[in-house]
Amino acid sequence: MSCRRTAARLACAMAIFVGPWLTQHAHAQTLTMRAALSRALAASPRLTAAERDVGIATGQRIQAGALLNPELSYEQDNSFGSGIYRGTRSAETTLQISQAFELFGKRDARIAAGAAGIEVAAIQRKAVRLEVLSETAIAFLSVLGAQRRIQILDEQITAIDKLTPLLRRRVEAGASSPAETGRAEVASALVKADRERFKAMLASARRELAVLMGDPMAKFGEVSGRLDTMGKPPTFQSVVAAIDANPQLVRWTAVYAQRNAELLMARLKPYPDVRIAAGWRHFNETNDDAARLTVSVPIPVFDQNQGNILSAQESLAKTKAEREANRNTLIVVAGRAYDSLQGSLRELAVLRETAIPKATEASDAIAQGYGQGRFTLLEVLDAQASVTQARLREQEALQNFHAGVATIEGLVGNPFALAREGAR
Repeated sequence: MSCRRTAARLACAMAIFVGPWLTQHAHAQTLTMRAALSRALAASPRLTAAERDVGIATGQRIQAGALLNPELSYEQDNSFGSGIYRGTRSAETTLQISQAFELFGKRDARIAAGAAGIEVAAIQRKAVRLEVLSETAIAFLSVLGAQRRIQILDEQITAIDKLTPLLRRRVEAGASSPAETGRAEVASALVKADRERFKAMLASARRELAVLMGDPMAKFGEVSGRLDTMGKPPTFQSVVAAIDANPQLVRWTAVYAQRNAELLMARLKPYPDVRIAAGWRHFNETNDDAARLTVSVPIPVFDQNQGNILSAQESLAKTKAEREANRNTLIVVAGRAYDSLQGSLRELAVLRETAIPKATEASDAIAQGYGQGRFTLLEVLDAQASVTQARLREQEALQNFHAGVATIEGLVGNPFALAREGAR
């Protein structure tokens, strides 16, 4: 019994000390693009709302196919009057059931409109899914880019701090002014200030990504991925052609079918339906029974539903213009993203072919010459800053390129390309 109590106490102690570590370790797990996309799809309230829209449309389709309910009526005539009609001796009692029958395909038109409504909601759900994937990918890229910029600034701070021992020796030897020590400290402090600014940007980007994944705050560690892998983008003409497959445009076909069915419903409404009734009548005075048959048809004299017909016609005619306006908006968004990624490619070519190699070469040469007394500290710091700025520009261009790719992928209706780890 004593051993069991001891083991229980040890287990509790381990839970107290190890539990927080395990929780922190779990929260600090590296996040990949694929995992971020999966979590965003599972947690997106917009996607949930779109799924509910499909359910709403399904319910409306079911209701559209429902038959009209029959009516049961009871009538009593010639009773509770005066003379021979006092009481119920002369009463005539009728029990009747009636049913209205919709003619001219009215029910079929309602069913067609309901089915088209389901298709519209289902396609809209696909559009929302693409938007969630695209937004999550861009948010992930923002975090990844901010992480890399902070790393570059950390490397510059380390490089400046490495100059401190050499600078002190030069000051002691009288080769440099003591003021240069302060100049190096200022340079390091300015880079650290830039790093704090990027840390704030990183915190915002992490929070945005966390919210997209269903968390109010970031519970993941760093994000992992590659920004340096790029492919040749397709022509803009092929992008525009592929936009027609975007669910936002595909759904207009279903919207047209839905509005066409609604127009047919409006046109059929003035046509009269038939109500047929059959009943049983009992005559108390003679104790006789008789059958009763009724057929009724409304006469569409005053209301021929002209206003609703006109409204449905205009709504149908409006569909084409709405689709074209939607398509133009998508083309503008795709054009901006395409121009951004093309500009990023040209910027990267200049940075990688000229700016970064030349800046690195010059920085190395000046740093080596500084140890030999051929260059000043200001020249060393300026050369290091040039390398850092070129590398930061490279990271920004890489992030813009992949963000443009993610935007276009979300517009052309291809969500699978967003999950390619090798391209990130």
